[in-house]
Amino acid sequence: MGTKSMATEEMPTEAMEITTFHLSASVTMKDFIAANIDVDAWLQRQPGFILRRICQSTDGLVTDMLLWKLARDGERAASGIVTELAHSPVHAAIDQATVNWSVNACRHRLN
Repeated sequence: MGTKSMATEEMPTEAMEITTFHLSASVTMKDFIAANIDVDAWLQRQPGFILRRICQSTDGLVTDMLLWKLARDGERAASGIVTELAHSPVHAAIDQATVNWSVNACRHRLN
C-alpha cells in the first residue's frame, strides 16, 4: 500500500455544460441557429470557453453542449446568458418548460 499521489479531483479540470430542451412551437432548427448569432459571438468572448456543439435528435430534443476550461467558467457564463443576453431572440426560440441544464467536471478525456 503506497502513498496516494495527488488526486485528479483536486486539479482543475475541463467542464462540460449540457442543456437539453425542445424548440418553441413552429421554430425550426434553422431558426434556432439564426437566433444564436448573438449568443455565439458572446460565448467566444467569455473566459474559459473552448467549444460549442448543438445537436437535435429525431424526436426533436435539442442538446446544446459547451466545453469550458473550468466548471466555474460555465457557471458564470450561464448566469450571463440570462442577464447580459436577456433580450436575445434565442430565449423565445426555446420551450422554457423543457429545459434541463447542468455543468459537470470532465473525469475522462479521449481526443
